[in-house]
Amino acid sequence: MKTMKNIKYIIASLALLITIACTDDFIDRDTVYSIDSENYFNSESDYYNALIGAYDLLQSSYVNVLLGEIASNNTLCGGESATDVIGFQQIDDMIHTPVNSNLKDVWNWMFAGVNRANYIMEFQDKTNFPGKEIIIAETRFLRAYYYFELVKWFGPVPLKETRFELGDETSIPRAPVSQVYALIEADLQYAVDNLDYTAPQVGRVTKGAAQALLGKAYLYQDKFSPAASILETLILEGPYDLVTDYDTIFENEGENGIESVFEVQYTDVEGAGFGCLQCSEGNVAVGFSGVRNYNGPLFTSGFSFNVPTQDVVDEFEPGDNRKDVAILDIEAWATSTGASFGTGYEHTGYFNRKYLPRVRSSQAQGDLNLTNPNNYRAIRFADVLLMAAEAFNRGDIDDTKAQNFLNRVRERAFGNTSNNISLTGTALTNAIYHERRVELVGEGHHFFDLVRTGRGTQIPGFTPNKNELFPIPIEEIQFSNGNWQQNPGY
Repeated sequence: MKTMKNIKYIIASLALLITIACTDDFIDRDTVYSIDSENYFNSESDYYNALIGAYDLLQSSYVNVLLGEIASNNTLCGGESATDVIGFQQIDDMIHTPVNSNLKDVWNWMFAGVNRANYIMEFQDKTNFPGKEIIIAETRFLRAYYYFELVKWFGPVPLKETRFELGDETSIPRAPVSQVYALIEADLQYAVDNLDYTAPQVGRVTKGAAQALLGKAYLYQDKFSPAASILETLILEGPYDLVTDYDTIFENEGENGIESVFEVQYTDVEGAGFGCLQCSEGNVAVGFSGVRNYNGPLFTSGFSFNVPTQDVVDEFEPGDNRKDVAILDIEAWATSTGASFGTGYEHTGYFNRKYLPRVRSSQAQGDLNLTNPNNYRAIRFADVLLMAAEAFNRGDIDDTKAQNFLNRVRERAFGNTSNNISLTGTALTNAIYHERRVELVGEGHHFFDLVRTGRGTQIPGFTPNKNELFPIPIEEIQFSNGNWQQNPGY
């Protein structure tokens, strides 16, 4: 069965078809053929191919994950030098401005995802066929996912349910955060109501993914009661569970497994290059996080960005089996395996082991530093348990349930019940915060966890009432001709 890893091949074929149709050498002057919005969406396959296009931008979210770690106190920027990807370095130091090409990528690529989803929604009623509600539900999930990323990063953003067009930037305002979340909630509720726990293809959205993201959206708004309700329903009724061995989650055998609620699919059989990073079928963040000039077993070389700090390494408690899975101590590894390595800027001696580049298949193409097959585990069941624990605790709903959800994660981490938590109230809240950090380190969540819970000042250089949000790219402010105001402090 073809999986969603094949998305670019279909898109490339459509693009080629459109190009041929519009090239003079191939035009029949009596019968001009073209593909556009008015003569598309005439069949189930048209909707399906458009859906693949909407999924496609998920692969570009590698930069969201990478920067979500670098912006936090989990990792330093790293790289070759202080000016190697200056936009990353500025974000690490919290001195970023509206002139930042990497933040512009987040804005552009996530809005491209919104627009592709809106393209389908604009023509959702044009052609009927059995099962169309599933395609629409997946489309609405994807729109919600992209908008959720945008509202996390930039706060108020322009909101539209059909395609954005040239000139909209001067007339459509930045919608309040509450309105953005209202659309996200409506889209995800539709997805919950119309999807099953089993996807029609590996990598496609499920009911569980929609429930989890809806619970997360509620949690980000401090809507603890609905968050607790939807997340508990998912825990009790969904098909997910924690894998026994934490070490297997981030290896190939752990892809799309029982702990994966939603996973972004990557492959290394279609090459990539620096000229179009968003074109990569591989996980670009993995190569960026790799050990510089590495030569040894299991891993391959990378660019030494996103290096964990001593602070996050020290956050692990004695006996926590997750530490060696999440953090590669390169000196200890080299001593035990005979591997050799180079050091980059801000070298700490640690690397994000979850997403280090592994030895790849013989079919791998392009720049192997940019074309890694490691899927991104966007929502894991452990994350769902910890979100549920937080909702039940911070909402003053049921600390016993919160303890139970938290301890399921800890029992797996320590291999016993001796480290279970029996705290309540604020002490339990802090224990949940700790657990989220060590369970999810390297997965791009920590900056936003700190910000949404009012703990942003734990990040070196963080300025309150400014760095909770990132600046709108300067070009967007200029194009809006006064319609959009920049975020405070920028």
